Amino acid sequence: MTEEILIKKLKTLITVRVFFVVVLLGSFFVFRIGYKIFPYPSSVLYLAVILFALTIVYAFLLGKVKSLPFAYLQIGLDIVAAIALISFTGGIESWFSSLMLLIVIAAAIVVNKKAGYFAAILSSILYGLLIDLQFYGILPIPYDPMLLEKDFLYNIFSHITALYLTAYLTGQLSSRLERKDIDLRDLTLFNKEVIENTPSGLFTTDLKGNILLFNKAAESITGIDRNTAIGKPISDIFPFIGQLQARKRLEETVEFDGKEKVIGLTLSRMQDAKGKHIGFIGIFQDLTELKKMAQEIKHKEKWATIGELSANIAHEIRNPLASLKSSIEMLKENTLTPEQKSKLMSIALSEMDRLNGIITDFLNYSRPPKLKVQSFDLHQTLNKTLDLLKNRNAANVSIQKNFSGSLFIKADREKLEQVFWNLGVNALDAMPSGGELTVTTNQKNGLVEIIFKDTGIGIAPEAIDKVFYPFFTTKKNGTGLGLSIAYRIVEDHNGTMKVISAPGKGAQFDILIPREYEKTEG
Repeated sequence: MTEEILIKKLKTLITVRVFFVVVLLGSFFVFRIGYKIFPYPSSVLYLAVILFALTIVYAFLLGKVKSLPFAYLQIGLDIVAAIALISFTGGIESWFSSLMLLIVIAAAIVVNKKAGYFAAILSSILYGLLIDLQFYGILPIPYDPMLLEKDFLYNIFSHITALYLTAYLTGQLSSRLERKDIDLRDLTLFNKEVIENTPSGLFTTDLKGNILLFNKAAESITGIDRNTAIGKPISDIFPFIGQLQARKRLEETVEFDGKEKVIGLTLSRMQDAKGKHIGFIGIFQDLTELKKMAQEIKHKEKWATIGELSANIAHEIRNPLASLKSSIEMLKENTLTPEQKSKLMSIALSEMDRLNGIITDFLNYSRPPKLKVQSFDLHQTLNKTLDLLKNRNAANVSIQKNFSGSLFIKADREKLEQVFWNLGVNALDAMPSGGELTVTTNQKNGLVEIIFKDTGIGIAPEAIDKVFYPFFTTKKNGTGLGLSIAYRIVEDHNGTMKVISAPGKGAQFDILIPREYEKTEG
Protein backbone atom coordinates (compact mmCIF):
# COMPACT_ATOMS: atom_id res chain seq x y z
CA MET A 1 0.00 0.00 0.00
CA THR A 2 1.39 3.41 -0.98
CA GLU A 3 1.91 6.23 1.51
CA GLU A 4 -0.72 8.36 -0.26
CA ILE A 5 -3.42 5.68 -0.07
CA LEU A 6 -2.67 5.02 3.60
CA ILE A 7 -2.97 8.75 4.41
CA LYS A 8 -6.39 8.84 2.72
CA LYS A 9 -7.51 5.83 4.75
CA LEU A 10 -6.22 7.41 7.97
CA LYS A 11 -8.29 10.52 7.17
CA THR A 12 -11.32 8.29 6.89
CA LEU A 13 -10.44 6.60 10.20
CA ILE A 14 -10.18 9.98 11.93
CA THR A 15 -13.54 11.06 10.48
CA VAL A 16 -15.21 7.84 11.62
CA ARG A 17 -13.75 8.30 15.11
CA VAL A 18 -15.20 11.82 15.35
CA PHE A 19 -18.56 10.51 14.15
CA PHE A 20 -18.46 7.77 16.80
CA VAL A 21 -17.68 10.18 19.64
CA VAL A 22 -20.38 12.64 18.55
CA VAL A 23 -23.15 10.14 17.78
CA LEU A 24 -22.62 7.29 20.24
CA LEU A 25 -21.10 9.04 23.26
CA GLY A 26 -23.09 12.22 22.54
CA SER A 27 -26.41 10.32 22.52
CA PHE A 28 -25.29 8.57 25.74
CA PHE A 29 -25.32 11.95 27.55
CA VAL A 30 -28.26 13.54 25.73
CA PHE A 31 -30.60 10.65 26.52
CA ARG A 32 -28.80 9.68 29.76
CA ILE A 33 -29.00 6.01 28.86
CA GLY A 34 -27.79 3.76 31.65
CA TYR A 35 -27.14 6.56 34.18
CA LYS A 36 -28.72 4.47 36.93
CA ILE A 37 -27.13 1.22 35.72
CA PHE A 38 -23.51 1.97 34.81
CA PRO A 39 -21.07 2.35 37.73
CA TYR A 40 -19.13 5.39 36.39
CA PRO A 41 -21.29 7.18 33.75
CA SER A 42 -19.70 10.60 34.35
CA SER A 43 -16.24 9.23 33.46
CA VAL A 44 -17.47 8.67 29.90
CA LEU A 45 -17.53 12.46 29.45
CA TYR A 46 -13.82 12.73 30.22
CA LEU A 47 -13.12 9.88 27.82
CA ALA A 48 -15.03 11.71 25.06
CA VAL A 49 -13.00 14.88 25.70
CA ILE A 50 -9.72 12.91 25.53
CA LEU A 51 -10.76 11.29 22.24
CA PHE A 52 -11.60 14.69 20.76
CA ALA A 53 -8.22 16.04 21.86
CA LEU A 54 -6.41 13.04 20.37
CA THR A 55 -8.30 13.50 17.09
CA ILE A 56 -7.02 17.07 16.85
CA VAL A 57 -3.47 15.82 17.44
CA TYR A 58 -3.92 13.07 14.82
CA ALA A 59 -5.17 15.57 12.24
CA PHE A 60 -2.19 17.84 12.95
CA LEU A 61 0.39 15.03 12.63
CA LEU A 62 -1.19 13.44 9.54
CA GLY A 63 1.30 13.58 6.65
CA LYS A 64 4.09 14.90 8.90
CA VAL A 65 5.13 11.51 10.33
CA LYS A 66 5.48 8.05 8.85
CA SER A 67 1.98 6.75 8.21
CA LEU A 68 2.39 3.07 9.12
CA PRO A 69 3.71 3.54 12.70
CA PHE A 70 1.23 6.40 13.08
CA ALA A 71 -1.62 4.06 12.08
CA TYR A 72 -0.53 1.45 14.63
CA LEU A 73 -0.35 4.16 17.31
CA GLN A 74 -3.93 5.25 16.56
CA ILE A 75 -5.19 1.67 16.64
CA GLY A 76 -3.47 1.02 19.97
CA LEU A 77 -4.89 4.17 21.57
CA ASP A 78 -8.37 3.35 20.20
CA ILE A 79 -8.21 -0.04 21.90
CA VAL A 80 -7.11 1.54 25.19
CA ALA A 81 -10.06 4.00 24.91
CA ALA A 82 -12.49 1.13 24.20
CA ILE A 83 -11.24 -0.81 27.25
CA ALA A 84 -11.63 2.34 29.38
CA LEU A 85 -15.22 2.81 28.13
CA ILE A 86 -16.00 -0.85 28.90
CA SER A 87 -14.62 -0.46 32.44
CA PHE A 88 -16.63 2.74 33.06
CA THR A 89 -19.86 1.06 31.94
CA GLY A 90 -19.74 -2.21 33.87
CA GLY A 91 -16.82 -4.36 32.67
CA ILE A 92 -18.23 -7.82 32.03
CA GLU A 93 -21.76 -6.35 31.89
CA SER A 94 -20.86 -3.43 29.60
CA TRP A 95 -22.90 -2.75 26.47
CA PHE A 96 -19.82 -1.59 24.58
CA SER A 97 -17.57 -4.66 24.35
CA SER A 98 -18.46 -4.96 20.65
CA LEU A 99 -16.41 -1.80 20.01
CA MET A 100 -13.27 -3.96 20.06
CA LEU A 101 -14.61 -5.84 17.04
CA LEU A 102 -15.10 -2.56 15.18
CA ILE A 103 -11.52 -1.51 15.93
CA VAL A 104 -10.20 -4.85 14.67
CA ILE A 105 -12.26 -4.43 11.49
CA ALA A 106 -11.00 -0.85 11.03
CA ALA A 107 -7.38 -1.91 11.60
CA ALA A 108 -7.52 -4.65 8.98
CA ILE A 109 -9.28 -2.49 6.40
CA VAL A 110 -7.36 0.76 6.91
CA VAL A 111 -3.86 -0.78 7.26
CA ASN A 112 -3.58 -4.50 6.48
CA LYS A 113 -4.23 -8.01 7.78
CA LYS A 114 -1.29 -7.81 10.22
CA ALA A 115 -2.76 -4.69 11.81
CA GLY A 116 -6.02 -6.57 12.31
CA TYR A 117 -4.22 -9.34 14.18
CA PHE A 118 -2.28 -6.72 16.19
CA ALA A 119 -5.60 -5.13 17.23
CA ALA A 120 -7.07 -8.54 18.11
CA ILE A 121 -4.04 -9.50 20.24
CA LEU A 122 -3.87 -6.19 22.10
CA SER A 123 -7.66 -6.16 22.65
CA SER A 124 -7.60 -9.74 23.96
CA ILE A 125 -4.79 -9.01 26.42
CA LEU A 126 -6.29 -5.79 27.77
CA TYR A 127 -9.87 -7.10 27.90
CA GLY A 128 -8.82 -10.32 29.63
CA LEU A 129 -6.77 -8.31 32.14
CA LEU A 130 -9.75 -5.98 32.80
CA ILE A 131 -12.18 -8.85 33.43
CA ASP A 132 -9.67 -10.63 35.70
CA LEU A 133 -9.07 -7.48 37.75
CA GLN A 134 -12.84 -6.95 38.03
CA PHE A 135 -13.44 -10.53 39.19
CA TYR A 136 -10.73 -10.40 41.87
CA GLY A 137 -11.95 -7.00 43.09
CA ILE A 138 -8.73 -5.17 42.24
CA LEU A 139 -10.74 -2.77 40.07
CA PRO A 140 -13.85 -1.42 41.91
CA ILE A 141 -16.31 -2.28 39.14
CA PRO A 142 -19.54 -3.80 40.54
CA TYR A 143 -21.13 -6.78 38.80
CA ASP A 144 -24.05 -9.16 39.25
CA PRO A 145 -23.19 -11.45 42.21
CA MET A 146 -24.89 -14.30 40.36
CA LEU A 147 -21.96 -14.38 37.91
CA LEU A 148 -19.52 -17.18 38.73
CA GLU A 149 -15.84 -17.69 37.90
CA LYS A 150 -16.76 -19.91 34.95
CA ASP A 151 -18.97 -17.10 33.60
CA PHE A 152 -15.97 -14.74 33.62
CA LEU A 153 -13.76 -17.35 31.94
CA TYR A 154 -16.33 -18.07 29.24
CA ASN A 155 -16.83 -14.33 28.66
CA ILE A 156 -13.09 -13.86 28.09
CA PHE A 157 -12.94 -16.95 25.86
CA SER A 158 -15.90 -15.89 23.72
CA HIS A 159 -14.55 -12.35 23.28
CA ILE A 160 -11.06 -13.53 22.36
CA THR A 161 -12.53 -16.04 19.90
CA ALA A 162 -14.68 -13.34 18.33
CA LEU A 163 -11.74 -10.92 18.11
CA TYR A 164 -9.44 -13.40 16.35
CA LEU A 165 -12.23 -14.63 14.09
CA THR A 166 -13.08 -11.04 13.16
CA ALA A 167 -9.40 -10.28 12.55
CA TYR A 168 -9.11 -13.34 10.32
CA LEU A 169 -12.28 -12.68 8.33
CA THR A 170 -11.62 -8.95 7.97
CA GLY A 171 -8.00 -9.65 7.10
CA GLN A 172 -9.07 -11.93 4.28
CA LEU A 173 -11.40 -9.25 2.95
CA SER A 174 -8.68 -6.64 3.29
CA SER A 175 -6.23 -8.83 1.34
CA ARG A 176 -8.74 -9.21 -1.46
CA LEU A 177 -9.28 -5.45 -1.59
CA GLU A 178 -5.54 -4.84 -1.81
CA ARG A 179 -5.24 -7.38 -4.62
CA LYS A 180 -8.29 -5.80 -6.32
CA ASP A 181 -9.86 -9.22 -6.45
CA ILE A 182 -12.60 -8.84 -3.82
CA ASP A 183 -15.73 -10.90 -4.08
CA LEU A 184 -18.65 -8.47 -3.84
CA ARG A 185 -21.04 -11.18 -2.68
CA ASP A 186 -18.80 -12.04 0.31
CA LEU A 187 -18.65 -8.40 1.30
CA THR A 188 -22.42 -8.09 1.01
CA LEU A 189 -22.84 -11.23 3.12
CA PHE A 190 -20.44 -9.86 5.74
CA ASN A 191 -22.37 -6.59 5.97
CA LYS A 192 -25.61 -8.51 6.20
CA GLU A 193 -24.28 -10.60 9.09
CA VAL A 194 -23.23 -7.46 10.95
CA ILE A 195 -26.73 -6.02 10.46
CA GLU A 196 -28.41 -9.29 11.42
CA ASN A 197 -26.37 -9.63 14.61
CA THR A 198 -26.85 -6.04 15.72
CA PRO A 199 -28.77 -6.16 19.05
CA SER A 200 -30.83 -3.11 18.05
CA GLY A 201 -33.70 -3.27 15.61
CA LEU A 202 -32.74 -1.79 12.23
CA PHE A 203 -34.81 -0.93 9.17
CA THR A 204 -34.39 1.09 5.99
CA THR A 205 -37.08 2.68 3.83
CA ASP A 206 -37.36 4.36 0.46
CA LEU A 207 -38.32 8.01 0.11
CA LYS A 208 -42.03 7.12 0.44
CA GLY A 209 -41.46 5.29 3.71
CA ASN A 210 -41.87 1.74 2.41
CA ILE A 211 -39.66 -0.76 4.26
CA LEU A 212 -36.69 -2.16 2.32
CA LEU A 213 -34.73 -3.91 5.11
CA PHE A 214 -35.86 -5.37 8.44
CA ASN A 215 -33.21 -7.15 10.53
CA LYS A 216 -33.48 -10.07 12.96
CA ALA A 217 -33.59 -7.85 16.07
CA ALA A 218 -36.42 -5.84 14.49
CA GLU A 219 -38.37 -9.07 13.99
CA SER A 220 -37.74 -10.09 17.61
CA ILE A 221 -38.79 -6.73 19.08
CA THR A 222 -41.93 -6.22 16.99
CA GLY A 223 -42.94 -9.86 16.52
CA ILE A 224 -43.40 -9.12 12.80
CA ASP A 225 -41.77 -11.36 10.20
CA ARG A 226 -39.51 -9.50 7.75
CA ASN A 227 -41.34 -10.97 4.76
CA THR A 228 -44.51 -9.37 6.10
CA ALA A 229 -42.80 -6.08 6.99
CA ILE A 230 -40.87 -5.47 3.75
CA GLY A 231 -42.90 -3.32 1.39
CA LYS A 232 -45.18 -2.00 4.11
CA PRO A 233 -45.19 1.70 5.13
CA ILE A 234 -43.11 2.11 8.27
CA SER A 235 -45.99 4.09 9.81
CA ASP A 236 -48.01 0.84 9.94
CA ILE A 237 -45.50 -0.53 12.45
CA PHE A 238 -44.55 2.70 14.24
CA PRO A 239 -47.51 5.11 13.92
CA PHE A 240 -45.79 7.72 16.12
CA ILE A 241 -43.14 8.44 13.45
CA GLY A 242 -45.59 10.59 11.49
CA GLN A 243 -44.06 12.54 8.62
CA LEU A 244 -40.75 11.03 7.54
CA GLN A 245 -37.79 13.21 8.42
CA ALA A 246 -34.51 12.88 10.27
CA ARG A 247 -35.35 13.00 13.96
CA LYS A 248 -33.69 12.93 17.30
CA ARG A 249 -34.53 10.16 19.76
CA LEU A 250 -38.23 9.28 20.01
CA GLU A 251 -39.78 7.25 22.81
CA GLU A 252 -43.35 5.98 22.50
CA THR A 253 -45.47 3.05 23.66
CA VAL A 254 -46.58 0.72 20.85
CA GLU A 255 -48.75 -2.41 21.01
CA PHE A 256 -47.45 -5.58 19.35
CA ASP A 257 -49.54 -8.79 19.54
CA GLY A 258 -51.54 -7.38 22.45
CA LYS A 259 -48.43 -6.42 24.43
CA GLU A 260 -47.40 -2.82 25.00
CA LYS A 261 -43.73 -2.04 24.51
CA VAL A 262 -41.78 1.16 25.06
CA ILE A 263 -39.78 1.80 21.88
CA GLY A 264 -36.82 4.17 21.61
CA LEU A 265 -36.18 5.05 17.96
CA THR A 266 -33.81 7.26 15.97
CA LEU A 267 -34.53 8.03 12.30
CA SER A 268 -31.79 9.31 9.95
CA ARG A 269 -31.49 10.16 6.26
CA MET A 270 -29.94 7.45 4.06
CA GLN A 271 -27.69 8.54 1.20
CA ASP A 272 -25.96 6.74 -1.63
CA ALA A 273 -22.25 6.96 -2.52
CA LYS A 274 -22.82 10.27 -4.31
CA GLY A 275 -24.59 11.83 -1.34
CA LYS A 276 -28.06 11.64 -2.90
CA HIS A 277 -30.94 11.19 -0.48
CA ILE A 278 -32.42 7.76 -1.24
CA GLY A 279 -34.44 6.97 1.89
CA PHE A 280 -34.32 6.65 5.67
CA ILE A 281 -32.65 4.35 8.16
CA GLY A 282 -34.07 3.70 11.61
CA ILE A 283 -32.49 2.13 14.71
CA PHE A 284 -34.70 1.20 17.65
CA GLN A 285 -34.61 -0.67 20.96
CA ASP A 286 -37.17 -2.22 23.30
CA LEU A 287 -36.91 -0.14 26.48
CA THR A 288 -39.84 -1.81 28.28
CA GLU A 289 -37.82 -3.76 30.84
CA LEU A 290 -35.44 -0.86 31.38
CA LYS A 291 -38.39 1.46 32.07
CA LYS A 292 -39.97 -1.09 34.45
CA MET A 293 -36.69 -1.42 36.31
CA ALA A 294 -36.37 2.36 36.61
CA GLN A 295 -39.98 2.58 37.85
CA GLU A 296 -39.39 -0.14 40.45
CA ILE A 297 -36.27 1.61 41.71
CA LYS A 298 -38.16 4.90 41.89
CA HIS A 299 -41.03 3.20 43.76
CA LYS A 300 -38.68 1.62 46.31
CA GLU A 301 -36.86 4.91 46.82
CA LYS A 302 -40.21 6.64 47.39
CA TRP A 303 -41.23 4.25 50.18
CA ALA A 304 -37.78 4.39 51.75
CA THR A 305 -38.01 8.18 51.78
CA ILE A 306 -41.48 8.07 53.34
CA GLY A 307 -40.23 5.74 56.08
CA GLU A 308 -37.24 7.93 56.86
CA LEU A 309 -39.41 11.07 56.79
CA SER A 310 -41.93 9.52 59.21
CA ALA A 311 -39.16 8.59 61.64
CA ASN A 312 -37.73 12.12 61.51
CA ILE A 313 -41.16 13.70 62.08
CA ALA A 314 -41.74 11.46 65.10
CA HIS A 315 -38.33 12.40 66.50
CA GLU A 316 -38.90 16.13 66.03
CA ILE A 317 -42.38 16.07 67.60
CA ARG A 318 -41.42 13.85 70.55
CA ASN A 319 -39.09 16.43 72.14
CA PRO A 320 -41.59 19.33 72.47
CA LEU A 321 -44.32 16.87 73.52
CA ALA A 322 -42.09 15.63 76.33
CA SER A 323 -41.54 19.22 77.52
CA LEU A 324 -45.29 19.91 77.34
CA LYS A 325 -46.11 16.76 79.31
CA SER A 326 -43.60 17.61 82.04
CA SER A 327 -44.88 21.19 82.36
CA ILE A 328 -48.53 20.13 82.54
CA GLU A 329 -47.80 17.40 85.12
CA MET A 330 -46.01 19.91 87.34
CA LEU A 331 -48.84 22.44 86.96
CA LYS A 332 -51.37 19.71 87.85
CA GLU A 333 -49.71 19.16 91.23
CA ASN A 334 -50.65 22.75 92.17
CA THR A 335 -47.70 23.06 94.56
CA LEU A 336 -45.77 25.69 92.65
CA THR A 337 -45.35 29.37 93.31
CA PRO A 338 -46.97 31.83 90.90
CA GLU A 339 -43.57 32.64 89.41
CA GLN A 340 -42.87 28.93 88.77
CA LYS A 341 -46.32 28.47 87.25
CA SER A 342 -45.75 31.45 84.97
CA LYS A 343 -42.40 30.06 83.86
CA LEU A 344 -43.89 26.63 83.14
CA MET A 345 -46.75 28.20 81.18
CA SER A 346 -44.22 30.13 79.10
CA ILE A 347 -42.33 26.88 78.40
CA ALA A 348 -45.55 25.12 77.40
CA LEU A 349 -46.59 27.94 75.07
CA SER A 350 -43.10 28.04 73.56
CA GLU A 351 -43.14 24.28 72.90
CA MET A 352 -46.62 24.57 71.37
CA ASP A 353 -45.31 27.29 69.03
CA ARG A 354 -42.40 25.03 68.18
CA LEU A 355 -44.76 22.15 67.39
CA ASN A 356 -46.88 24.44 65.23
CA GLY A 357 -43.75 25.63 63.41
CA ILE A 358 -42.63 22.05 62.70
CA ILE A 359 -46.06 21.07 61.36
CA THR A 360 -46.32 24.27 59.27
CA ASP A 361 -42.86 23.74 57.74
CA PHE A 362 -43.65 20.11 57.03
CA LEU A 363 -46.92 21.02 55.30
CA ASN A 364 -45.10 23.63 53.22
CA TYR A 365 -42.63 20.95 52.17
CA SER A 366 -45.03 18.07 51.55
CA ARG A 367 -47.96 20.04 50.13
CA PRO A 368 -46.68 23.33 48.73
CA PRO A 369 -49.28 25.84 47.48
CA LYS A 370 -49.53 26.58 43.77
CA LEU A 371 -47.01 29.05 42.41
CA LYS A 372 -48.18 32.64 41.94
CA VAL A 373 -46.24 33.42 38.79
CA GLN A 374 -45.62 37.05 37.91
CA SER A 375 -43.00 39.19 36.22
CA PHE A 376 -40.65 40.94 38.66
CA ASP A 377 -37.12 42.30 39.00
CA LEU A 378 -34.93 39.53 40.44
CA HIS A 379 -32.18 41.96 41.43
CA GLN A 380 -34.64 44.13 43.37
CA THR A 381 -35.87 41.04 45.26
CA LEU A 382 -32.29 39.99 46.06
CA ASN A 383 -31.47 43.53 47.27
CA LYS A 384 -34.49 43.43 49.59
CA THR A 385 -33.48 40.05 51.04
CA LEU A 386 -29.83 41.05 51.50
CA ASP A 387 -30.87 44.29 53.26
CA LEU A 388 -32.92 42.22 55.73
CA LEU A 389 -29.94 39.92 56.25
CA LYS A 390 -27.73 42.93 57.03
CA ASN A 391 -30.17 43.96 59.79
CA ARG A 392 -30.13 40.40 61.17
CA ASN A 393 -26.34 40.11 60.93
CA ALA A 394 -24.74 40.37 64.36
CA ALA A 395 -21.37 38.96 63.37
CA ASN A 396 -18.66 40.68 61.37
CA VAL A 397 -19.98 39.47 58.01
CA SER A 398 -19.79 41.54 54.84
CA ILE A 399 -22.27 41.01 52.01
CA GLN A 400 -21.06 41.46 48.42
CA LYS A 401 -23.32 41.78 45.36
CA ASN A 402 -22.06 40.64 41.95
CA PHE A 403 -25.03 42.01 40.03
CA SER A 404 -26.39 45.37 38.98
CA GLY A 405 -29.21 46.92 37.02
CA SER A 406 -32.48 45.06 36.45
CA LEU A 407 -33.15 41.45 35.59
CA PHE A 408 -36.82 40.68 35.04
CA ILE A 409 -37.95 37.07 35.32
CA LYS A 410 -41.30 35.28 35.38
CA ALA A 411 -41.67 33.23 38.59
CA ASP A 412 -43.19 33.23 42.10
CA ARG A 413 -41.51 36.19 43.80
CA GLU A 414 -42.53 35.30 47.37
CA LYS A 415 -41.36 31.70 47.07
CA LEU A 416 -37.98 32.72 45.67
CA GLU A 417 -37.64 35.28 48.48
CA GLN A 418 -38.08 32.36 50.89
CA VAL A 419 -35.31 30.46 49.09
CA PHE A 420 -32.93 33.43 49.20
CA TRP A 421 -33.71 34.09 52.86
CA ASN A 422 -33.03 30.47 53.86
CA LEU A 423 -29.73 30.40 51.96
CA GLY A 424 -28.70 33.76 53.42
CA VAL A 425 -29.54 32.77 57.01
CA ASN A 426 -27.64 29.50 56.63
CA ALA A 427 -24.64 31.40 55.27
CA LEU A 428 -24.64 33.82 58.25
CA ASP A 429 -24.99 30.94 60.72
CA ALA A 430 -22.01 29.23 59.05
CA MET A 431 -19.80 32.29 59.77
CA PRO A 432 -20.06 32.83 63.57
CA SER A 433 -16.65 34.52 63.64
CA GLY A 434 -17.30 36.68 60.59
CA GLY A 435 -16.61 36.32 56.90
CA GLU A 436 -18.06 37.26 53.53
CA LEU A 437 -21.26 36.33 51.71
CA THR A 438 -21.18 36.88 47.94
CA VAL A 439 -24.34 36.75 45.82
CA THR A 440 -23.93 36.49 42.04
CA THR A 441 -26.36 36.27 39.12
CA ASN A 442 -25.72 35.08 35.55
CA GLN A 443 -27.79 34.46 32.42
CA LYS A 444 -27.27 31.57 30.01
CA ASN A 445 -29.48 30.08 27.27
CA GLY A 446 -32.79 31.26 28.69
CA LEU A 447 -31.78 30.31 32.25
CA VAL A 448 -30.92 32.43 35.28
CA GLU A 449 -28.21 31.35 37.73
CA ILE A 450 -28.16 32.67 41.32
CA ILE A 451 -25.10 31.82 43.44
CA PHE A 452 -24.80 32.21 47.23
CA LYS A 453 -21.17 31.75 48.32
CA ASP A 454 -19.88 32.11 51.87
CA THR A 455 -16.49 31.77 53.57
CA GLY A 456 -17.85 29.87 56.56
CA ILE A 457 -17.07 26.57 58.24
CA GLY A 458 -18.18 24.51 55.24
CA ILE A 459 -20.03 21.19 55.12
CA ALA A 460 -18.59 17.80 56.09
CA PRO A 461 -18.24 15.26 53.22
CA GLU A 462 -20.63 12.82 54.91
CA ALA A 463 -23.30 15.55 55.11
CA ILE A 464 -22.94 17.04 51.62
CA ASP A 465 -25.41 14.55 50.07
CA LYS A 466 -27.96 15.01 52.86
CA VAL A 467 -28.27 18.80 53.12
CA PHE A 468 -31.50 18.83 51.11
CA TYR A 469 -33.07 15.89 53.01
CA PRO A 470 -36.09 16.78 55.18
CA PHE A 471 -35.23 17.11 58.91
CA PHE A 472 -31.49 16.80 58.32
CA THR A 473 -29.73 19.58 60.22
CA THR A 474 -26.45 20.27 61.98
CA LYS A 475 -27.91 23.21 63.92
CA LYS A 476 -28.79 22.80 67.59
CA ASN A 477 -32.28 24.30 67.27
CA GLY A 478 -32.90 23.76 63.55
CA THR A 479 -35.78 21.69 62.14
CA GLY A 480 -33.87 20.66 59.00
CA LEU A 481 -36.66 21.81 56.67
CA GLY A 482 -35.29 25.16 55.48
CA LEU A 483 -33.08 23.82 52.70
CA SER A 484 -35.58 21.05 51.90
CA ILE A 485 -38.30 23.62 51.29
CA ALA A 486 -35.91 25.78 49.26
CA TYR A 487 -34.94 22.78 47.14
CA ARG A 488 -38.62 21.93 46.58
CA ILE A 489 -39.42 25.50 45.53
CA VAL A 490 -36.58 25.50 42.99
CA GLU A 491 -37.77 22.14 41.63
CA ASP A 492 -41.33 23.51 41.34
CA HIS A 493 -39.85 26.25 39.11
CA ASN A 494 -38.38 23.52 36.85
CA GLY A 495 -34.94 24.41 38.15
CA THR A 496 -32.04 22.75 39.96
CA MET A 497 -30.03 23.50 43.10
CA LYS A 498 -26.64 22.07 43.99
CA VAL A 499 -24.07 22.65 46.70
CA ILE A 500 -20.27 22.72 46.53
CA SER A 501 -18.44 22.70 49.84
CA ALA A 502 -15.59 21.34 51.94
CA PRO A 503 -14.80 21.68 55.67
CA GLY A 504 -13.16 25.03 56.38
CA LYS A 505 -13.58 26.26 52.80
CA GLY A 506 -17.06 27.70 52.88
CA ALA A 507 -20.10 26.63 50.88
CA GLN A 508 -21.56 27.59 47.51
CA PHE A 509 -25.22 27.05 46.59
CA ASP A 510 -26.02 27.29 42.86
CA ILE A 511 -29.61 27.83 41.74
CA LEU A 512 -30.52 27.45 38.07
CA ILE A 513 -34.09 28.28 36.96
CA PRO A 514 -35.76 29.21 33.64
CA ARG A 515 -36.03 32.94 33.13
CA GLU A 516 -39.70 32.42 32.24
CA TYR A 517 -41.50 29.72 34.20
CA GLU A 518 -43.69 27.38 32.16
CA LYS A 519 -46.03 24.91 33.82
CA THR A 520 -45.24 21.28 33.00
CA GLU A 521 -47.77 18.46 32.85
CA GLY A 522 -47.76 15.74 35.52
